[in-house]
Amino acid sequence: MSAKGLAEQIAARRAKLAELKEAGWNYPNDFAKTHDAAALHAGYDDADPEALEREPVSVRVAGRIVAHRVMGKTSFAKLRDGTGEIQLFLNAGVLGAEAYAATKRWDLGDLVGAEGELFFTRTGELSVRAREVRVLVKCLRPLPEKWHGIADRELRYRKRYLDLIAHPEVRAVFVKRARIIQALREGLLRRGFLEVETPILQAQPGGAAARPFVTHHNALDHDFYLRIAPELFLKRLLVGGFERVFELGRNFRNEGIDTLHNPEFTMLEFYAAWGRMDDGMAMTEALVREAARAADALEVEWRGQRLDFTRPFRRLRMDEAVAERFPEVRGQVKNKALLATVCMREIPDLEPLPIWGAGHYLAALFEHFVEPELSAPTFITHFPVDVSPLARRDPEDPFFTERFELFIGGHEIANGFSELNDPDDQRERFLAQQRAREAGDAEAAPADEDFVEALEYAMPPAVGVGIGVDRLVMLLTGQYSIRDVLLFPHLRPRKNQP
Repeated sequence: MSAKGLAEQIAARRAKLAELKEAGWNYPNDFAKTHDAAALHAGYDDADPEALEREPVSVRVAGRIVAHRVMGKTSFAKLRDGTGEIQLFLNAGVLGAEAYAATKRWDLGDLVGAEGELFFTRTGELSVRAREVRVLVKCLRPLPEKWHGIADRELRYRKRYLDLIAHPEVRAVFVKRARIIQALREGLLRRGFLEVETPILQAQPGGAAARPFVTHHNALDHDFYLRIAPELFLKRLLVGGFERVFELGRNFRNEGIDTLHNPEFTMLEFYAAWGRMDDGMAMTEALVREAARAADALEVEWRGQRLDFTRPFRRLRMDEAVAERFPEVRGQVKNKALLATVCMREIPDLEPLPIWGAGHYLAALFEHFVEPELSAPTFITHFPVDVSPLARRDPEDPFFTERFELFIGGHEIANGFSELNDPDDQRERFLAQQRAREAGDAEAAPADEDFVEALEYAMPPAVGVGIGVDRLVMLLTGQYSIRDVLLFPHLRPRKNQP
């Protein structure tokens, strides 16, 4: 719509608002709705039309006008509320000439309340024969075109409220998102976990490898960081005696934005004392399956492949997965020179740091060649200690750790491991991270001596897991961009908003 056309429509709607106010109308808030559209359809779509005429059912409904068809002394209007749509039957003989004439002044988008009786039209559609109607809120701007909606996807993200009005299927995605989150939370509560909250503003970032956001606290005159993960605080709670804890909330990472990454995102992290890697995988698989069931998505199509969440998830060691792709590294995963040679041959743009060990090169081969091919739900286990600073070493081979990641549709969905509770080993891992940071790894976390001190008070053996909620929602709702499962994704600011 042109700027001139938009201005004319806004002016016309404001003129109608002025008429309403001149008649004494002033945004009433005393209309009490008795029924939602979905409840009416569920309860009466199969009712006997003659029975409804003999025993009228009186209802009060309210919602947004999304369609309005005027035909002389009779009109039909579609009313949309938070659950669906219900049709209003508007007749001059029932409403009265003056009230009916006022309905002809309605605009699409107006919020309206109606009281009347249910009946079926000649075409068999359940409707409300309105005997009383009121405009509750005047819509002062025209809605997006009914059949075309909002074609500009970025505009849909910037003005999500319009996207939700114009595209009911978008609203359905976020309803499913809420159900998925509820299923995850309830699944952990049933298993005896306690939901807790840990600081978002942290004096020192930790718990993951990522660039943090920095802010300044004026009263304390100290820089703080938006958390990149709650992990180190949740494990402090294990030291304090809470044996099963979880947190479901926002994390923040000052990194790029693409179809899989948003600067703030939702994570679920849970920790269970006396558990190991296998326990973490079992709980993760069960929680993902329960979330899929809640979203009615136990079987979904993802980029042309069928994902079946009812079947047991595959398990495969990282070194075995890489050896399937590069047979020459089988049995040679500790051979740094060989792995480096394969990496530089196969990944020409790789920029390794001087301090990289064999485990870094093994992980690079996995991420570049194996990870994108993991479509069916698959646990990759036994990550090298070089890339797992917080995970317990594998007692049978300390080159590896008792760590797993869950991959579905070629993307990482969850990360978990038997937790490292040896304070001396943890200190050494932190120092290695510090050296990596000094060598140019901007994502390496600084050493956290306070956390090491907490471990010195004895943290029980435990398993911890983090699940990327946004990516899981993408899979279970068939969305290929993280922006389509976030109500308000981050976008570059624009000076002139459309």
